[in-house]
Amino acid sequence: MDKKELQKFSNMLYEAEKQRKQMSQLTSMNGELSVDDAYQIQLNNIVRVVEEGQVVSGKKIGLTSEGIQKQLGVDEPDYGHLFASMDCRDGKIPTDALIQPKIEAELAFVLKEDLAGGKVTTDDVKRATDYVIGAFEIVDSRILDWKIKLVDTISDNASSGRYVLGGVKISPEEDLSKITMKMYKNGDFLIDGEGAAVLGDPLRSVAWLANRLWNYGVVLKKGEVVLSGAFSAAPEAVKGDLFTAEFSKLGTVTAKFI
Repeated sequence: MDKKELQKFSNMLYEAEKQRKQMSQLTSMNGELSVDDAYQIQLNNIVRVVEEGQVVSGKKIGLTSEGIQKQLGVDEPDYGHLFASMDCRDGKIPTDALIQPKIEAELAFVLKEDLAGGKVTTDDVKRATDYVIGAFEIVDSRILDWKIKLVDTISDNASSGRYVLGGVKISPEEDLSKITMKMYKNGDFLIDGEGAAVLGDPLRSVAWLANRLWNYGVVLKKGEVVLSGAFSAAPEAVKGDLFTAEFSKLGTVTAKFI
């Protein structure tokens, strides 16, 4: 694909996010865009915002559940970049800074050493992980009404928005596939899930990411946060909503949309 056209799409997504306005699907403008094209569109904007002063704080993995993969007609997850500015440490989510947010409960891995190479295993992930914590990921799409295909969401930094990290740390040696989660919205039970929903085990998700990134010359770095994929579907969130995720072994994580 022509680099100028890819840059044009990057510019459109950049402006949509900056102006907090929805835009049409890229796939409706060019049906020939490939996955590699989409990652280049994403990377163009990552380079741009880093040059503007943003700091990469980690990566996020999306499309880890079998259901969403079938819905989008794909057979592997995708990834996006996280920035320090997305880290809502106080659990307060600035709704006015987002467009059409949804919220996902998942596990976050914090790395104590780099994770690189094309043959990363789950044992490698365990060795490289400092600790695992519960988290909320707030996803947000610049694409009109969330009507996305794989290329659209990859181009759009995998629909990254904000994230909230919990305070209870556990070892990656724990059986993460058996971690359970119950999500509440404004005090009412909403949905539940477990770690096994994430490619069978969140460790596999992080290993997949390390290997996928290697194809693009990207390394997961010491100190980075890796959001490993949602335990369940992602409900919509609006101003005033309070979400709580109760994880087994990992305590509670809260997100207030203000």
